[in-house]
Amino acid sequence: MNPNRLYLSPPDIGSTEIELVLEAFQSNWIAPAGPNLDAFEQDFAQLVGSKHAVAVSSGTAALHLALRLAGVGPGDEVLCSSLTFVASAAPITYLGAKPVFIDSEEISWNMDPALACAVIEQKAKVGKTPKALVLVHLYGQSADIAPIKACCDKHGVKLIEDAAEALGSKLNEKPCGSFGNFGILSFNGNKIITTSSGGAVLSNNIPSIDHIRHLSTQARDDAPHYQHSNLGYNYRMSNVLAGIGRGQLEVLNDRVEARRNNFERYKKYFSKHNNAGFTIKFQEAPSGYYSNRWLTCILVHPALNNGLTREIIRLALEEENIESRPLWKPMHQQPIFTDCKSYLNGVSDKLFEDGLCLPSGSNLTEEEFDRIFESLDHIFAKYQNS
Repeated sequence: MNPNRLYLSPPDIGSTEIELVLEAFQSNWIAPAGPNLDAFEQDFAQLVGSKHAVAVSSGTAALHLALRLAGVGPGDEVLCSSLTFVASAAPITYLGAKPVFIDSEEISWNMDPALACAVIEQKAKVGKTPKALVLVHLYGQSADIAPIKACCDKHGVKLIEDAAEALGSKLNEKPCGSFGNFGILSFNGNKIITTSSGGAVLSNNIPSIDHIRHLSTQARDDAPHYQHSNLGYNYRMSNVLAGIGRGQLEVLNDRVEARRNNFERYKKYFSKHNNAGFTIKFQEAPSGYYSNRWLTCILVHPALNNGLTREIIRLALEEENIESRPLWKPMHQQPIFTDCKSYLNGVSDKLFEDGLCLPSGSNLTEEEFDRIFESLDHIFAKYQNS
């Protein structure tokens, strides 16, 4: 086995980030305030097409704050994409609300608009309109937003975009995260740009942003002493981490281009095997969709590939110290959400069964691609005539 681990999505850090972090130390701006944080929020909001942004400690914290500003509370129902990471759903429960999971559609793999709108209409008729809807943009691919937004607007459902994986992605030239009442982003270490840990809330509503910033700093009242009239959180991003973020923003377009090139390179590689009788499918982007291709994901259905499965590929790559992962396990299959309502069509179950995420870092080298492809060639050779 090659001793060098090839990771799924490692950080890609340059010299500018180091300089800005050193500047924070030299100026003694270590606390969750300072010039890096102010500049990062301003630059980030402008970049993603929102008037305002608040940088916080994680994407999970960002979603928690957005849900609270949306008025979500105990007993409320919040619709949520089922095919996602747990952080899209867990903050709903922090507020005593109940997640209601909506299945995917086959094209983008994101929330099925027809199913989501049917659920909203059904619940509105009986006076149980959901308080909010968390719409995930999966693996950098925008969801089909327009019909979902129209239905939310019609019934007063707050639309929160979970664009944690979709920084740099667009739908009809409009950035993901800028369509809803709130958008949230993640800067976790595996994201397309990173602040080590961190996230942000986006909104065009100044009072909402001011309230989010207030809540994220323990909701301290404007008084010379420590006084608190509301429950707040210790969620603010530090000035040090914001320095990393400022440097990363400068290279965002380069990181997106690198990930999109990874996707095209995988497509070209697998076309060779598809021409030889296999059928490896991808998360395709319809017209008008621009995906950052955060992760390149494939579908491997055994009936179309001589019995080859995504799990066979994953384990074979693991033997070569190459990390790959199944798609997110749907929330309606998760033990912690067994008591939650779900509206299903079977799409996300099938995507989870057949889907695999491949190494997709923006710093993948030629030698590393050769290593991946050589390992895959051995796998396909075994199943060529099975």
